[in-house]
Amino acid sequence: MVEIKLFPRADFERVFAAEINEFEKLSLLADMCRVNALAAVKRAGSGHLGSSLSAMDIVIWLYYRQMNVVALGSEHPDRDIYFSSKGHDVPGLYAVLFALGILSEEKLMKLRRLGGLDGHPDVGIPGIEANSGSLGMGISKGRGMAWAKKHLHRGGHVYVMLGDGELQEGQNYEALRTAAQQGINGLTVIVDHNKLQSDKRVDEISDLGNLELIFQNFGWHVARCDGHDWSQLERVFGEFETIQDKPKVLIADTIKGRGVSFMEHPAALEAGGGYYKWHAGAPDDASFLAAHDELVARIRAKGSTLGLPDLELKIIPPEPKAQAASQQLEANALGEPISTGAQTKKFSSVTNEYVAVAYGEALVELASSHPELIVLDGDLSADCKIRGFELQFPERFLENGIAEQDMVSTAGGLARQGLLPVVNTFANFLASRANEQIYNNATEKTKIIYACHYAGLIPAGPGKSHQSIRDISLLAALPNILIMQPANAVESRLAVHFCVEEAKENCALRLVIGPSPRLIELPENYKLQQGRGVTLADGAEGVLFAYGPVMLHEALLASEILRDQGFHLKVVNMPWLNRVDANWLAEIIGEIPAIYVLEDHAPVGGLGDHVLNALVKNNLLGAKHFEKFAVEGYPACGTPAEALEFHGLSGSRLAERIKGA
Repeated sequence: MVEIKLFPRADFERVFAAEINEFEKLSLLADMCRVNALAAVKRAGSGHLGSSLSAMDIVIWLYYRQMNVVALGSEHPDRDIYFSSKGHDVPGLYAVLFALGILSEEKLMKLRRLGGLDGHPDVGIPGIEANSGSLGMGISKGRGMAWAKKHLHRGGHVYVMLGDGELQEGQNYEALRTAAQQGINGLTVIVDHNKLQSDKRVDEISDLGNLELIFQNFGWHVARCDGHDWSQLERVFGEFETIQDKPKVLIADTIKGRGVSFMEHPAALEAGGGYYKWHAGAPDDASFLAAHDELVARIRAKGSTLGLPDLELKIIPPEPKAQAASQQLEANALGEPISTGAQTKKFSSVTNEYVAVAYGEALVELASSHPELIVLDGDLSADCKIRGFELQFPERFLENGIAEQDMVSTAGGLARQGLLPVVNTFANFLASRANEQIYNNATEKTKIIYACHYAGLIPAGPGKSHQSIRDISLLAALPNILIMQPANAVESRLAVHFCVEEAKENCALRLVIGPSPRLIELPENYKLQQGRGVTLADGAEGVLFAYGPVMLHEALLASEILRDQGFHLKVVNMPWLNRVDANWLAEIIGEIPAIYVLEDHAPVGGLGDHVLNALVKNNLLGAKHFEKFAVEGYPACGTPAEALEFHGLSGSRLAERIKGA
């Protein structure tokens, strides 16, 4: 791991107090915060740099020139309020809050760590005014805050940052109309118009059209400027103060990756062959050092020109080994370390086996023999491992952008015409946000495959907005949907083939986004049989049902630990999450006195409830002990090892809990 340095708060105080040109001062502060955001993301091993850098100058302007929150205090009822609706840019916001003394250095350096800073905004963190990360909610929340301030006779203005790709979410337009209708004059929306989404241009995915005209037609006062030009920002915010009868919106033309030459659009897009690589994930060592050195050199050159003494960077000590261990292992498409159980004696290294990669390959394999197969994406083609299909069958690939409800209803229309749609996005956004649309499609008795990526607790770094622990319960309540989660690449391919070629009802595939912590070995010539799983480790003193590579790894680890202690635990891979074959279940549990279910889900509505229902319905429970191990409460943010340990779901903790029971 490279040496990580940051500018301590004393440096920010020195620059802020210096008698130099105000705009030059803001430029220095912004670049210093860029250095610290870069350091925090690198230390975390993941995060979002591109949008943090593009939004930085606007955030600096708001906190250092525009808002009263620092002067009044973060709890004062008359304070101005700022929050980012997109949430990806929060490493940059954290760096600014650190510069102002609102966040400590310890917190900043614990980005995406248990007890530190969540990967997306969370109100439990000082200075954060709204939870975000699930896109499209910000204008509505800001409208509520501004309305409440007026109703309660409080002072202060509300500022909300939006991403331009985020404007593809339909809720924005409901909120725009109502805010203007109600004359919410205490609200200003800022669009970070950097023109890129996760890895492609916005206008390539879903063109937003003439934003100025759109906002004007909704009744908002609109201004547009260069979001990196201090004099233009001063002019626009001065103009906004004269508008007292309607909400305001600033379309800020920005550059994604601003401040680091090789991360800046459009050069970075060209270098990536049409794809932007700096949206998510931590930079590799060479790129980190190049970015850091470029920023620091510019800061020092500017400081020297202005007559400021050299600002001294502080070396951050390396993380404790327990926290840093997972960073040394391979990361997923979002830069999330996937290692679990890294501190346990029988942990096996990452195998490079991706369930989601096999899923994407299976779609390509099936496409030629199934011309009815149509793949839909919600701006996550790379993360969902369906880019291969997109490139090979572009005429059968529908990119919907960040608009999950629209995508699901579009799939419903495709299905009504006899096509077989495969819908792809993150599980948390698909199962919950588009649940009504999924239900509506289900009532039409057509067949649709829903691929719920990023399912479960891990990766935990982005925080609760991305951790999907409700999807099984939300989908299982529908009358004709089959929910599955494959254990490995082999089972992933089998599951895709089953859903396309055999299933008669709707299918939902839960898929983890990163590599498997270990190779989950299935029997030779293994075949899927609906409602039936397979034994991975034998034992007669307890049986543990689990699913998916992350939790199956922990289950097998618990079995290995217990075996060394003379306790023999059977581990069963159960990929069918809402179907249980009673005859198979009776055979599997036999005379075993204790039954356990390990959930990658909340304790309500997951596999455990379906197993328990089958046991009771078929008089199989008797005097047997039954217990679920699940993600209780809100999912923890941190490394995989931290999150699993926190919820008592690591292999070692499971072994303790089973032995105790």
